[in-house]
Amino acid sequence: MRSNKLIERVVEGSEAVALAVKACRPEVISSFPISPQTHIVEALARMVAEGDLASEYVAVDSEFSAASVISGASAAGSRAYTASTSQGLLLMTEVIYASAGMRLPFVLTGVNRAISAPISIQPDNQDAMSLRDSGILQFYVESCQEAYDMHLAAFKIAEDPGICLPVMICMDGWILTHSYERVKFLAQSEVDSFLPSFKPKNFLDVENPKSWGPIADEDLYMEFRFSVHDAMEKGKKRINEVLSELHELTGRDHGGLIEKYRTEGADIVFVAMGSIAGTTKDAVDDLISEGKSAGLIKLRCFRPFPYEELIDALRGIKAAVILDSNISMSSEGAISLDLKSKLYGMPDPPIVFSVIAGLGGKVVNKNTIYELFNKAEKMCHSKVHPSESYWMDLNHSVL
Repeated sequence: MRSNKLIERVVEGSEAVALAVKACRPEVISSFPISPQTHIVEALARMVAEGDLASEYVAVDSEFSAASVISGASAAGSRAYTASTSQGLLLMTEVIYASAGMRLPFVLTGVNRAISAPISIQPDNQDAMSLRDSGILQFYVESCQEAYDMHLAAFKIAEDPGICLPVMICMDGWILTHSYERVKFLAQSEVDSFLPSFKPKNFLDVENPKSWGPIADEDLYMEFRFSVHDAMEKGKKRINEVLSELHELTGRDHGGLIEKYRTEGADIVFVAMGSIAGTTKDAVDDLISEGKSAGLIKLRCFRPFPYEELIDALRGIKAAVILDSNISMSSEGAISLDLKSKLYGMPDPPIVFSVIAGLGGKVVNKNTIYELFNKAEKMCHSKVHPSESYWMDLNHSVL
């Protein structure tokens, strides 16, 4: 049933996330400030200090420690949360791999920021992509509203007994964390109804001792890794169910692992995720108004990879322009790599135009989208399947 108690406010994206986390009632929050995620943990610290949030707030000495605290808290049966970005996410890598292997369901906000060197504080997706094989689920949000909503869903998805894995909500630094938007909030009673308290089946208990992360020889290790993969794949159905429940409650359709925008009858479709999807939607509207055949598929979920939905959405499409704000060195962007591998064997697959765009915060605007559309049109006419990625707006004069 749709909520009748939505509260609308103009807030900074970081505050929207903090308010979502507060509403989810985490029992343990760990914090190590690093821009541009600092406002999130600052807001949560203020809530705890003022008595508005009954959580154990742990200020730590590094991002490795921040991940370790919530990993231990989750193992002890507590709902746990932290946030980080860029180099901080890399420092968490060892713990995130271990946490996924131990099936610990905490939530992490990954505020996307470029990785050095050179040092950059601008957004791209390379930090989160460096964790794509760790076992953490990854969702990407387009707006502050979607950031709020997806954090509510994240805890429910992570803690589902059939999934039981850490979840990362990825949002572009500065563009979302430091922008102000109108955001509609649910009443606390409605969040409580949607997200019951965490009741883990397995947790550290002196009365019932168990082991987490023990040594596994060759007769068991592969099976543990398969169980994480299997939980992701089988969890797709449950993720869709949770997002559908949230849609029914809020009236906002964030439902589904992907979002199709004006793809009906389109010849050329962009594939993107994160805040760049909003810019692409505006450009698609303009292209359609000019009589062009364009659309957008937004990936809301990157891990698990929604290849079934993508293949279905791309049937009959002439070209798919993949906007990757990351690079797998000496190869392509992560979305392109995953998508191409799944399109193998598909009858009459679309041309896949792999584009590396927006690294280090390089601007991607509507003119960028128009230019890429024109290039894709030419590929459709010549039926050329490019073998390499196209680096958008590369400044060759400095190379």
